[in-house]
Order: sequence, then C-alpha cells, then structure tokens
Amino acid sequence: MMNANPGGLRKPIRTVLRWQLIATAALTLVGGILAGADGALSAALGGAVSVCAGWVAAVVASKGKAQTTGEVLIGALMAEGVKIGLIVILLWLVLATYEGVVAPLFFGSFLVTVLIFGMAFFVREYQ
Repeated sequence: MMNANPGGLRKPIRTVLRWQLIATAALTLVGGILAGADGALSAALGGAVSVCAGWVAAVVASKGKAQTTGEVLIGALMAEGVKIGLIVILLWLVLATYEGVVAPLFFGSFLVTVLIFGMAFFVREYQ
C-alpha cells in the first residue's frame, strides 16, 4: 500500500513541500492585490501544480525498496517521470479550463515553487 502520509516522507521533502505551500500562499496574496480574484486563483493554481506533482513524486520515490544503486536510479527516474507527466497534465488542465487565468501570475508561481522544490538537495536530513 502506498504511504500518502506526509509524515512518512523524508525530512527534506517535507520541508520543501512546506516552503512551497508558504510561497504559494504569499504569491496568492500578491496575485490578489495585483489582479484581484483571478490573479489570486491563478497564483494559487500555479503553486498547486508544483506542490501536487512534487508530493506525488515523493510518494512514488518513497514506496520503492531499492537494494542496489541501479534500483535507486530507476526509482528516482520513475518518480521524476511521474512528476513531469503530472505537471504537463495539470498545466494543460488549468489552461484548458480556466478562462480567467492570469498567465504571468500562474506561470510565475509555478516557476517559483519548482525552484523551491529543487532546494530539497540542500536540506539536511538530521538537525
């Protein structure tokens, strides 16, 4: 059974997901100030795409029981493939269904949260 509990994920991923949520909330406020309700929703959706894809990729990676370096690599590549596929689907879904999307806020929030996800490499496991 897949462990979807955030507490079951390693500390770097939990930390980065928290940072992404904080950034998404801040960008949602900025989007609301700059462009009203559509701006806020666009920023929130941009961040949500990255947060959801990162969380699902982390769950996929954490369910593996890799024993060798090759198995670890295969698991990491599978998780990254799932993340990229989900990003493409979610970006398309938002752009295809939400006519009021404010593209700069949507893509800006998405890019900021994607960059934050990359910071997991720098988070220490034990502190």
